[in-house]
Parts: sequence; C-alpha cells; structure tokens
Amino acid sequence: MASESVAAAPCVAAWSASAVYTGGQTASYNGHNWQAKWWTQNERPGSSDVWADQGACGGTGPGPGPGPNPSGFVVSEAQFNQMFPNRNPFYTYQGLTEALSAYPGFAKTGSDTVKKQEAAAFLANVSHETGGLVYVVEQNQANYPHYCDRNQPYGCPAGQAAYYGRGPIQLSWNFNYKAAGDALGIDLLNNPYRVEREPAVAWKTGLWYWNTQNGPGTMTPHNAMVNGAGFGQTIRSINGALECDGKNPAQVQSRVSKYQSFTQILGVPAGNNLSC
Repeated sequence: MASESVAAAPCVAAWSASAVYTGGQTASYNGHNWQAKWWTQNERPGSSDVWADQGACGGTGPGPGPGPNPSGFVVSEAQFNQMFPNRNPFYTYQGLTEALSAYPGFAKTGSDTVKKQEAAAFLANVSHETGGLVYVVEQNQANYPHYCDRNQPYGCPAGQAAYYGRGPIQLSWNFNYKAAGDALGIDLLNNPYRVEREPAVAWKTGLWYWNTQNGPGTMTPHNAMVNGAGFGQTIRSINGALECDGKNPAQVQSRVSKYQSFTQILGVPAGNNLSC
C-alpha cells in the first residue's frame, strides 16, 4: 500500500527581529521552522548560519494542505509569499485577509481581471513603500518629531514624536492617524503604536488610504483601478507630488516594474496607463 504524503509540521511562533534567541530556541519564518544554534538577535533565518532549517511548516497541526482561501481574496497565500519572499514576519497574510472586511469593495469590484489588477496594484505600491514588506516603521528617526501638527484641535496626545510612518503605506501625521482611526473604529490618535504591533491594524490603515484618500491625485487608488484610469493614477494618488510628471522617473518605474511582476504572478495583463 502506497504511503500517504506527510503534512508539514505546525509552524512555531513567528521570528521577530527584536527578540533575543538562545541556542535551541525555535522560530518560524517564510514557511519553515528554524532552530537557533547560539545567541542571536536580528539575524534573519535563512540569511545567517546562526539558524538551522528544521523544514517546511504550515498550519497549526497535522492534516491536509490548505484549501481555498475562506476570505475569497484573489491572491493566495502561496502567491503572497512569492511576491514577498523576504518580508518581515510582522506582515502576515492572515493579517491582510482579516483586514479585508474593513473595505469589502477592495479587489472584489468588477471582472476577475480587474479584481486581480487592483490587488496587484495595491501590493506593488505597498512593496515599493516598505522595501518589499521589510520595513514596519519609518527608518529615519530624525523625521519623527516632524509629524505632529499642533494646530489641530486634538493636538498630539500620544506625544510630539509618536506619529511617524508605520505600516504598508507608512501612515504618518497626527491628522492621518485620527482620520484613519475614526474611519476604522480604532483610537489611533491616542495609540498610534497599534499600527506597528497588530498586523491586521497595519493592513487596515493601508487599505484605508487606498480606498478613501486621493492624496495629491484626483481619485482614490481603488477608483483608479476599478474605473480603468490605470496604475499610473495610483502612483499619483500615493506620491504624485514627488514622483509624477517627470519629477522622479526612477521611482515611478520601480512601482511599475513591481506591478508588472505581480500581475504576471496573478496571471492577468497589466493594462494601460501604467506611468504618471
């Protein structure tokens, strides 16, 4: 009798760049369990000899492989991992799918092609903003005190330097934290740190911007994709004042190239009007 295939081992707790691990301790990263050989901190599994690969992992216990995504999201977990092979473990696929309920029209409007194009467009811009989902917070700490507009009636209750960029579209400024929090039913004005501590909250702030904000553009990125304006208009809405109209063609091309790569992974054409 032929032997049945063995399911992957359960994944242990996800690796954290800020945690200290000693020899023998384990962590999961990119679908594998890893064991530390000796003391380590911020040495990414798979890129350092400190970690020994314990093999593939998945799910929370033995059983068959994953079935259809219950969220109905047009990007599977395998495709997400293919798009972001070096992502920070904070940016979980589960956090993303949990966040989708905040904006049910996202990647669920129009034809199957349009749905996948919108998902690819969002994830391409997110990839550009975060170095491939590597950065959870803004790296230049000198900027942190800059994002407090004390002319707002509510001020900056979390502190002068508390509203730095966080999450997949790097939410910043006290007024944006208040607006996003009000829209999502989360008090981000008083506790902006939730965006860097809770994956679903981080993803929700990115989706808030994508679905509701024009930025320097004339339409939301969501509307740009579902109404056929094209990927270039999503760039304009996110960072057009600094990148579009010839201001920084290299940055624009970086976003376009990532979008073309992601649409290829999802098996749909990129469409027209890719640049801004």
